[in-house]
Amino acid sequence: MQTIESIEKTIKENVAVMVYFSAPTCSVCHALKPKLFAAIEENFENFIVISVDVSHNQEIAAHFSVFAIPTVLIFLDGKEFLRKSRHMSVDEVIRAIKRPYEIMNA
Repeated sequence: MQTIESIEKTIKENVAVMVYFSAPTCSVCHALKPKLFAAIEENFENFIVISVDVSHNQEIAAHFSVFAIPTVLIFLDGKEFLRKSRHMSVDEVIRAIKRPYEIMNA
């Protein structure tokens, strides 16, 4: 089971982490999730991906100040680098993190 502490530990111990917040009732979340996860896996080999169901983990969402779904948080080197909520495209997320990720892993 995910906890705030386990997610914080993962963020701290890994160079690149994506936390994806969604809920079972969110149709946009379900359409976006497989495409985004596949794109992250395809473009970035050292990315850790965490999925948080806000219907079961409201305290985790609140801890990260997530109040809309879907929300994607990208952490690079332990710091929040990108936050996208609601309307986003997979390409937009990938483009935003590609250059900094490549620089960090050069």
